[in-house]
Amino acid sequence: MVTDTKKIGFIDYFLDEWHADQYPGWIKEATGGRMEAAYAYGKIDASNGTDNATWCRNKGIELLDSIEAVIDKSDYLIVLSPDNPEFHEELAMLPLQSGKPTYVDKTFAPDRRTAELLFETAAKHNTPLFSSSALRFASEYQALDKAGIQSIFSVGPGHYDNYSIHQIEPIVSLMRSKPVEVMYLGNQQTPILMIRFANGKQASIHHVGDSPFSLLVDYGAQSQLVKAQSDFFAVFTREMTKFFETHEAPVDASETISVISIIEHGFKAAQRPFEWIRLP
Repeated sequence: MVTDTKKIGFIDYFLDEWHADQYPGWIKEATGGRMEAAYAYGKIDASNGTDNATWCRNKGIELLDSIEAVIDKSDYLIVLSPDNPEFHEELAMLPLQSGKPTYVDKTFAPDRRTAELLFETAAKHNTPLFSSSALRFASEYQALDKAGIQSIFSVGPGHYDNYSIHQIEPIVSLMRSKPVEVMYLGNQQTPILMIRFANGKQASIHHVGDSPFSLLVDYGAQSQLVKAQSDFFAVFTREMTKFFETHEAPVDASETISVISIIEHGFKAAQRPFEWIRLP
């Protein structure tokens, strides 16, 4: 019998969105009820969906009227707004000064400057901080041998603005090298971004309709094709809840900042196609 259930607080732009819908069940399953989503704050009501008060009643979660109230009542914090990272600085600054373990949903930040600011704030206030795409934890990707990778050809669904992280983050985690420049080759319908790394390795991401996430990894003498078919959300949730307990982030801040820097400069590269754009 669970006697000391840890309370998790949601802080969101609006609560009627897919991640907020799924996390309560995933967290309960991952922890056997040792943790639960208990409190929530939404800056606005969804413009085309359920208002925050109704969403909370339906989920059995207590709606609070401020970020401060969520921080005060919660053991752990999740800053959501997965498709509106431009609000992460506003939503996350108080949590990152709280000292309470905080997960910030993908996409972590709209630009490198904001990403660095969030990590610097967390470090200054001894607040454990973690952010990641769930695709990083796909078992098929985790099983790949990182040694000897020469290039990666990545394919996935969705739009560049909110789905590119699901291709870029696994690439950065596998390459184990600093990204140095990007080039945009695609068009609005099928964006293609090339990424060069410091050790001469390269990768490309391709958004193609509703294609499943997959990687073709080249080792020089051989290649390996893998599709992300495992329940990576379940693995991700276990990693997130483990982080809450241990205060140890499973992803290094430098990798998260590199991912955001690639995304940011990918937008710039789209304005100057077929030209290499240097990363900071």
